[in-house]
Amino acid sequence: MTKVYFIRHAEPDYNDLDAVNRALTEKGRGDTHHVANFLKDKEIAAVLSSPYQRSFDTVDYFASTIGVEVETVYDFRERKICDTYVDDFPGFAEMQWADFEYKLETGECLREVQERNINALKDVLKRFEGKNIAIGTHGTALSTIVNYYDKSFGYTDFMKIRRVLPWIVVMTFENGECKGIEQYRLNWERM
Repeated sequence: MTKVYFIRHAEPDYNDLDAVNRALTEKGRGDTHHVANFLKDKEIAAVLSSPYQRSFDTVDYFASTIGVEVETVYDFRERKICDTYVDDFPGFAEMQWADFEYKLETGECLREVQERNINALKDVLKRFEGKNIAIGTHGTALSTIVNYYDKSFGYTDFMKIRRVLPWIVVMTFENGECKGIEQYRLNWERM
């Protein structure tokens, strides 16, 4: 069995429009300690992350407590919406969840996000077979991973987790096949 602990980043500074380098807020930085506490007894063998700062920072504190370096995996990054700010994010997200091919001119569709995240995950599952790993990620990226294994997860579910920071999804795999999905919010209650 391989267990993957996906950690959607803690609260970022939304005033910073730089999607790649956006830092965590003071609350977000404090929540990294809660993440570390949740993971401390899970026998995590490796910690990986999206290259985006908010995801890396969310798992870096935990990695330091177990004495490992965070490995960045470029394909675990968040979806690119477009080159400008989207005013009606819920409307945009609803269109993307209704049509996995829908995207703005310079952005990605959910199918593209899902494919690259699933390909990255399959590679990780081969590399760390039989181990427990933690992966720092993002809301949309993680939602498309959940949707790949559970087609009932859609727009309504995505909107429910939109403000859940951090959000932890634990997936159990056997021979590359997903055998279970559990979701947790910050107070570590199952969702």
